Amino acid sequence: MNNNKNFFKAQERLAKIKAFLLVTPLLLFVLVFFVTPILLILVKAVYNPKVNTLIPQTVMVIKQYDYKNVFPKEEVIKVFLTELQVLSKNRTSGILAEELNRQVSGFGSTIKKTARKIRKEDINAISNYKEYLLKITKKWDNPKFWIAIKRSYSSFTFSNILAAVDLEYDMDGNIVQKDESQRIYFPILIKTLYMAILITFFTIILAYPTAYFLSTLSKSKANLLMIFVLLPFWTSLLVRIVSWITLLQEYGVVNELLLYLNIIEQPLDIVFNQFATIITMTHILLPFMVLPLYGSMRAMDITYVKASASLGANPFMTFFKIYFPLTLSGLSAGAVLVFIISIGYYITPALIGGVDGQMISNLVEFHMRTSNNWELASAIGGILLFITLALYAIYNRLVGVDNMKLG
Repeated sequence: MNNNKNFFKAQERLAKIKAFLLVTPLLLFVLVFFVTPILLILVKAVYNPKVNTLIPQTVMVIKQYDYKNVFPKEEVIKVFLTELQVLSKNRTSGILAEELNRQVSGFGSTIKKTARKIRKEDINAISNYKEYLLKITKKWDNPKFWIAIKRSYSSFTFSNILAAVDLEYDMDGNIVQKDESQRIYFPILIKTLYMAILITFFTIILAYPTAYFLSTLSKSKANLLMIFVLLPFWTSLLVRIVSWITLLQEYGVVNELLLYLNIIEQPLDIVFNQFATIITMTHILLPFMVLPLYGSMRAMDITYVKASASLGANPFMTFFKIYFPLTLSGLSAGAVLVFIISIGYYITPALIGGVDGQMISNLVEFHMRTSNNWELASAIGGILLFITLALYAIYNRLVGVDNMKLG
């Protein structure tokens, strides 16, 4: 009897091992191409050892620097000039200039100018290092430059995360808002969230009656009409965007029709702006709202609605007390899906948004390809990830992931 029991347990373990081996390729794929890149992005947002690596002795001896004295001690400046001279001879001073310029605007040009001047200089022969730096450029009397070097002692920093929401460290190490003229990222982040909310709202307005109409039809008719809902999935994204540009341009179909009907006298500016981005993305993301709603409506037990009507409730009360709550799982699933996709969309705002319709994703692309500031791009991406996880947690709290219906 025990032998049979052990045999069945062994067979059960073997079956579990086989089942695990079947999903192992998928788990490895997710781990390598999804989890690992996200972890690397999060690490890159807070880890930047470049300055520490380029001038290690300087960041060690400048730790006791007090900005109230403007300049650090002479021996600190000597160490800095010595290391900068080595970088200049090795043609790597530009890397240091680029990194420090991200912390203090204008620091990069100061570093480059100083590096050129001291390339062939005898550092030990200089009698007064402070006066020597001021002869090269008066900008060296800015204590922010020395503070930036001092803060580079640690390779881990939250400066990029703070910069991503227009915050920074002041001279005393307190977190403060940047000057109004330097606030770029937070307004665009707010605009991105605002546009994502509008896109989600418009998709709900369009998707709810569409899904309701499909749910009232027979399955054969509903499946036939569902082709028109799924048609955007079978069309190139670029084609859809170009189609909207054709429709909305100055003398496009929309403006020509309004002019023909004498509704307007001059063509409307409805392309390459925020309006065009919202309209186009609403159209592109509409299927992501229709499918969950249609699934929840199809799965609904319609007898509840009939019972409400038979008990004397008017259509208005029946809809808001019975029908609408039963579709909340599909509605919330679609809303979360559309909102999450919207805040990270890139190609549509880039092609049809112009300057006014740009979203936070366009800034991520700018820092990755143009400014080469991967740390700041990673910080912005990390904030978007945090917003997504927070939204997911709220959804799980209010609705529950188990109740999610995607079709």
